[in-house]
Amino acid sequence: LPPMFSSTIGPNDRIEDQPTIGIIGLGAMGKMYAMLFAKAGWKKIHVCDRPENYDIIREWCSLNIPNVQVSKDGHAVARSSDFMIYSVEAEFIGRVVKEYGPSTKMGAVVSGQTSVKAPEKEAFEKFLPQDAHIISIHSLHGPTVSTVGQPLIIINYRGSADALSLVENLLRSFRSRYVYLSYEEHDLVTANTQAVTHAAFLSMGTAWASEGSYPWEQGRYVGGIETVKVNLALRIYSNAWHVYAGLAILNPKAREQINQYAQSATELYKMMLEAGEYNSERESKLRQRIEWAQGVVFGDPSKTRNRKPILLSEDILDKFSLGRLNTASPVTPDSCAMETESSPRKANSHLSLLAMVDCWAHLDINPFHHLDLAATPLFRLFLGVAEHLFLNPALMDMTIQSAIYDTWHRANDLEFVVAARGWSQCVKFMSFEVYRKRFDETRIFFEPRFDEAGLLGSEMIKAVMASDMDAKSTKSL
Repeated sequence: LPPMFSSTIGPNDRIEDQPTIGIIGLGAMGKMYAMLFAKAGWKKIHVCDRPENYDIIREWCSLNIPNVQVSKDGHAVARSSDFMIYSVEAEFIGRVVKEYGPSTKMGAVVSGQTSVKAPEKEAFEKFLPQDAHIISIHSLHGPTVSTVGQPLIIINYRGSADALSLVENLLRSFRSRYVYLSYEEHDLVTANTQAVTHAAFLSMGTAWASEGSYPWEQGRYVGGIETVKVNLALRIYSNAWHVYAGLAILNPKAREQINQYAQSATELYKMMLEAGEYNSERESKLRQRIEWAQGVVFGDPSKTRNRKPILLSEDILDKFSLGRLNTASPVTPDSCAMETESSPRKANSHLSLLAMVDCWAHLDINPFHHLDLAATPLFRLFLGVAEHLFLNPALMDMTIQSAIYDTWHRANDLEFVVAARGWSQCVKFMSFEVYRKRFDETRIFFEPRFDEAGLLGSEMIKAVMASDMDAKSTKSL
């Protein structure tokens, strides 16, 4: 087909020269895309959600982006759009494309914004017209995170040079960093950067909810590394469950990694209990396993890394803590206290971090390989706390000592192992319904604290990302 638009088309061009942008699915990400396109100045934006949501979506658009045209179903959007995005759950992408794909405008560029591309690719191949260009996308962050500087995956599966230029021009106002991958590369990268991270935070949240108390209010999990754990766990549970379910259940690599994560957590916990029986041989065995994983993932800690550490200083992270350090609490024999310049922190086993690095080591995954390529804010932060722990010999020794000899956190660790295995089994059985129920049960427990945690978490992510961008700018000079 001949090119339909100039390769330099922009939002300031005449409205009759602009392409029509269509979005099927007005969930959180669909709304974010619609608002960003409208804010950039694109004049012809057509959207829809499920027919039963028509009045709700029309009211929302009238309040937020009044110039957007809302349709009752995807047929009107598909037949009018020059560039169309399916922003629906990966679980339903086949069903939605089957229904609306045949209405695709001749020569249109069709994209998907799903977190797992294998089902999307299959749906597009099966139900889209042969004349449709297929160029998929995926913003690797949530709807509350600024798009600026974040990785935006572009997959040119079946698109002309003109079609690719159109997509790049339309998305340029996001100021994201384009990363060009294939469908298969996308699913591998997202599994490597998100599967274990999500499993860790989901398990933390489930464990805390099972105990029936907010950990930061007990003065035990407060400050520094704990700030990142708590804020990001609550951030995940404040989002929609399907954001994580699709990746975990439909991506084979993700299922493999989540299973290994649960296995690593279980085995390390058993080794901690055995070493805690004052058995020097078993203590040595635990240390050897942790050191092995450290060597595989981080290399020799005595050698200086070329990159700046991901994590901000613990004193800065303390500003984003939901709880406050209890400086008046005495250090008891059953508490390996971690002294800092400002106040004592109570050491713990950091089982979630040890299991994550152990999991990566067993699967031979190098997390730094994907850090600059396509890392989400959550992955960057969790890798940052793991790096901070594993490359700090004093902190790591204190962690191992606490894991072996402290008893105050063993009940917490047990709940964590049970939770990790539960999530792994849920994913293994590929049950979206069980996944949703598990997620919602924990979500209800944390819901009263979402507003407070959301503000602090967003500010923490901004601070870390700003620090990371400054480091990159300095490096490029």
